[in-house]
Amino acid sequence: MYTVLDIETTGGKYNEEGITEIAIYKFDGLEVVDQFISLVNPEKEIQPFVVNLTGISNKMLTTAPKFYEVAKRIIEITEDTVIIAHNAQFDYRILRTEFRRLGYNYERRTICTVELAQKLLPDAESYSLGKLVRSLGIPVSDRHRANGDALATLKLFKLLLSKDLDKTIIKTVIKAETLGELSPRQLDIVEELPSEVGVFYMHNKDAEIILLNKSSNIKKRVNQYFTNSGNSARKIQKETKNVTFEKTGNELIALLKENEELIRHKPKYNIYYKRKLFSVGIYAIPNEQGYLQLKAEKLNNSIHLRLSTFNSLVAAENFLYTLQVKFNLCNKLNGLSQAKANCSKYEEGTCLGACIQKENPESYNQRVQLAIAEYSLNDKSIVIVDKGRVLGEKSVILIKNGIFQGIGFCELNYQINNSKILETLITPMDGNANTNHIIETYLRKRRVKNIIDLNI
Repeated sequence: MYTVLDIETTGGKYNEEGITEIAIYKFDGLEVVDQFISLVNPEKEIQPFVVNLTGISNKMLTTAPKFYEVAKRIIEITEDTVIIAHNAQFDYRILRTEFRRLGYNYERRTICTVELAQKLLPDAESYSLGKLVRSLGIPVSDRHRANGDALATLKLFKLLLSKDLDKTIIKTVIKAETLGELSPRQLDIVEELPSEVGVFYMHNKDAEIILLNKSSNIKKRVNQYFTNSGNSARKIQKETKNVTFEKTGNELIALLKENEELIRHKPKYNIYYKRKLFSVGIYAIPNEQGYLQLKAEKLNNSIHLRLSTFNSLVAAENFLYTLQVKFNLCNKLNGLSQAKANCSKYEEGTCLGACIQKENPESYNQRVQLAIAEYSLNDKSIVIVDKGRVLGEKSVILIKNGIFQGIGFCELNYQINNSKILETLITPMDGNANTNHIIETYLRKRRVKNIIDLNI
């Protein structure tokens, strides 16, 4: 027996969503034998984008039953059934979260029609519910309302049952006792985790760290580890007895902590961690006429000044195009143009003629040096200030003479401006090529609150 369901929610932070509407169809493989459809008062505000998407407003839900009032009916209609949903992990998580708030451990087996469709309809252009059912000629109405989406999922599931010649679905029902589910212990672990940026550590029974990662949402990422399938995922789920974490306030601190601690702990399941995080550099190489050329090349032991590092040649060359626009540099000198005479940017007026030696080397090289000074940590002594872990706190990253020293947290500005106090706040870390790569890459793509020059 199956129960095909769809849930609409308020939106919002992970595991803080509330149900606004639920539709359930009990299906015996041939026909619907029971159904339950209801709006639900989530006792919290609906996110505006969700109102626009579903048409369900806060006003519509003021007289709707609260979840505890419909909970018994949901238990009864889904008892001894397998839950079928499009993106089952989401709907099932929401249900379990609501029941958990009531102190009830709700457990059912689940099957996801997204995963089934990917196996049974491998040539589909899209596996989103709306596009998939339209491509199959399945009529659908009231998209993004629970009843409309549940009916569409039911019709899709009927089609998939008919296409399942190998009986994959039946085998899944028989074998997958815990598909998409978390054990009570894992639920307890996830419940205690924050939905914030930081680094988390998975420990085995001996308290050893078997896996660590940075994440912008610790709770969500650990939940994914506990619900993923595959041999490696199952091993991690079986061995993990506890999860600890450290909030970092921002992603740059998280990246630096992850880099440091992967080297320090070498967790057994972080097998794909690369000791070197980059393979390409942009070098400042003078040509015969004295112009500094910025060249994207594979890493080498060149004595030439390196502006920054990149994961690929394409990424480095794309950044050179950015520098050309920002600093009026020459694409021909930088190896991006194969023109025999002047580069095309000279004709457009964004190159000042270094390619045909119309601009003197001293003037051109000044702008190259400005680019290097802005994007490279070479010889810099700075403090990078950004968001902290709590309101009113700041994070600080200390760099001296181009070498990363460590990270820290403070509340008052004078703690940053006083170098002696600042150094006592810093947790020392290993500064190396990887840490410079992490910091330079982050600063190219994102803004931080402040960068203080210690040389002033």
